[in-house]
Amino acid sequence: MDVLVCIKRVPLVGGEILLTEDKMEIDDRRLGFGLSPHEECAVEAGVRLIEEFGGTVTVMTVGKAAAEEQLRDQLAIGPDRAILVETTSEFDPQGTAGALVEAIRSDGTNFDLIILGAESADTAGYQTGIRIAHALGRPVITNVKGIKVENGSIRCERQVGSDREVYEVPLPAVITVKDGVNIPRYPSVPGRIKARKKPVDKVIPTPPVARLEKTGLSVPPTKSTGAKILGHGPEAAIALVALLREIGIAK
Repeated sequence: MDVLVCIKRVPLVGGEILLTEDKMEIDDRRLGFGLSPHEECAVEAGVRLIEEFGGTVTVMTVGKAAAEEQLRDQLAIGPDRAILVETTSEFDPQGTAGALVEAIRSDGTNFDLIILGAESADTAGYQTGIRIAHALGRPVITNVKGIKVENGSIRCERQVGSDREVYEVPLPAVITVKDGVNIPRYPSVPGRIKARKKPVDKVIPTPPVARLEKTGLSVPPTKSTGAKILGHGPEAAIALVALLREIGIAK
């Protein structure tokens, strides 16, 4: 069984997001990067299937050269090889799906299953997996929370409210998974050492035809959570009493 897992390098947004001077890109010089929880689960799902049935797992991403870091991190938990579809800027979902499909076709491996996260942690487009399936003419199941492969088919469960929907489609197929479908393992030290020697192939995609025009980015205003200075000296006590009355603590 040959499995392909498509991932995306996304910024870790625990800190302040800054923009470049032209306000067209995120300034990533002070940002850390990782994967969304959905995609971590996608890689884990691929590795578990190979542990059960044998075969290979390939991880692939569309992104800048720095995205090799995330590919190496995932190679440390079990995939056999990686493919970096290298770009100099971020593509929209349509361009991303097109670049992935181009790389899949040029690779020549007839992947039995292509797995993606249900959404990326930054843009949350929900489109890439569906676009890949449509381009390749394969069935697709989205938002998967349970996976079982048997007799040349894949049986998937989707959570809908308090109920579960069950779908069964023949392989080859495409699925998108949500976090909670499994518990991703952490890369071990031996796994990281082995990952350094695993192949990462690099391909350059055909630039997509621009169908969307980016006019600029803006950062939403945030409320300050810092301390408020009420005053200095005796007037500060008066301001403090007024504030306590305002919030209902004093009368």
